[in-house]
Amino acid sequence: MSLFQKNIEPRCVYCIHGRALSENEVLCPKKGVMAAASHCRGFRYDPLKRVPPRPAQLADSGLRDEDFQL
Repeated sequence: MSLFQKNIEPRCVYCIHGRALSENEVLCPKKGVMAAASHCRGFRYDPLKRVPPRPAQLADSGLRDEDFQL
């Protein structure tokens, strides 16, 4: 089982080199101030910087006990 997805889009906000300045800006030692959604050739993924999306919640407002019986 893989712990991390293989198809993560490169972004400066997930880069091992970048440091967050604000929600939309990252300080890169190679390129300077960059947009959080951009990336460069020096991108290296840091899994600890990525916050995964929240799981979907079950909409249980219209469910009855009969819906869960076989």
